[in-house]
Amino acid sequence: MSTPPPAAPIDPLAVLKGLAALRRLTGTYPPGHPMIGQKLKEIGDVTAAHLQGSELLRIDVIRGDVFLDSVPTSSEGQANHQLLSQLTALGVDSIHITRGVELDEFLAVAEFLWQFSGSGDGVASQLAARNVRHITLGKLIPLDTRWRAQQWPDAPTVPLDPDYAESIHRAQQTFEDTAAGKPIDVVTVRDLVQLLIHKVARSNAALGQILAVKQYENLTYCHSVNVSVLSLMLGKQVGLDEATQAALVEAALLHDVGKTQIPLEIVKKAGALDKHERKIIESHTTLGAEILVQTSGLHPLTPTIALEHHRGPKGTGYPDLGNAIPHPMSQIVTVADIYEAITGARTYQAPTPPERACLILARLAGEKMNTALVKTFVNAITFFPLGSLVRTSRNELGLVIGTNRGEPLHPVIRLLDQLTYEPTERLNTATRDASGAYERHISQSLPVPEGLDVRGMLEAA
Repeated sequence: MSTPPPAAPIDPLAVLKGLAALRRLTGTYPPGHPMIGQKLKEIGDVTAAHLQGSELLRIDVIRGDVFLDSVPTSSEGQANHQLLSQLTALGVDSIHITRGVELDEFLAVAEFLWQFSGSGDGVASQLAARNVRHITLGKLIPLDTRWRAQQWPDAPTVPLDPDYAESIHRAQQTFEDTAAGKPIDVVTVRDLVQLLIHKVARSNAALGQILAVKQYENLTYCHSVNVSVLSLMLGKQVGLDEATQAALVEAALLHDVGKTQIPLEIVKKAGALDKHERKIIESHTTLGAEILVQTSGLHPLTPTIALEHHRGPKGTGYPDLGNAIPHPMSQIVTVADIYEAITGARTYQAPTPPERACLILARLAGEKMNTALVKTFVNAITFFPLGSLVRTSRNELGLVIGTNRGEPLHPVIRLLDQLTYEPTERLNTATRDASGAYERHISQSLPVPEGLDVRGMLEAA
């Protein structure tokens, strides 16, 4: 018997609109009025549809965008923006609803919001006093997006490829020196560029760790190293010569150097920034360009790429440079920058798996990124190079022994015993089930332990 297809995701705006309408009704009509009952039923039906397949319904409003279970949804339209403004003015930036919620709880929340003045006990205690057990409202300070945000480590916590680890250490020192007001050491930058080109980018273990999800909130120095290698991989695919590749790696390494001048509490703040903080964080492009222009010995394009890497191919984005189109090298760094950012953890969101990250790149192509570069990146980059050690979504350990044309995220692997690393069966991770969904995904890239005969396994395959 086949499994029924999952239900289509609900429209979170329907829940928000229903709650806003219910709030007005409870303040206008007496208890038990038919209009209140009808609105309660509508909200109950919508949330019940979602909670049939999930224990939790999470709706978050971040910078005017509505997120359903951490996935952004469309909230276009003036009426919708007015609704969101009304709710956020009440302190409702996030609503979490768990399975088992009763209609009386929605009614109690609506009554609470009608009477709430922002004073008195905390929101949670006031809702508990009204017997609300399955609905949590996020009354958040402007910079927060989640009151239950996971705290990710600031740097990799797993063993790294030695050259990759060395590159991160050198980049960290460079960025910390810059933050302390010291000039950029061009010799150190050149040495780091050579390390990235000739060792890190040629290491299957390092590439696997860069391309897979990062279970840490990679600060500027980690992010910059990763963007450098990704930019190099894309640059090679579009046919840049060696000298231009080196210039690209240097620029990608320093593209975010302006963030060293931004207060760390803003760089690391969980989620939405108000207008003032948004302007501060966006200024890292001009700050970085200014620092790099004043540093002799760098490639002439390095300051340009720092200035332009948040501008789209149509001249949109920041800083405002009119309709000027970013340099092609800036557009390469932009693709690498966005992919790396969404596959890394943030205080307000978990890292996005590579396959979903590529879908996001596709949606952003044309407006925020060069479409041809996005296609080249997704179709030509080997996300899990031969010899990479990986773990699947079924907790299987495997060595990548082959790739699938058109399936860069689903390689062929040789399963390994979890304890002895002895090779067992051959497995194609591109295999799909009867519904068309992949049976497994690559969930993690691991360092290759010393003594593992990778070459022998590849030759045997």
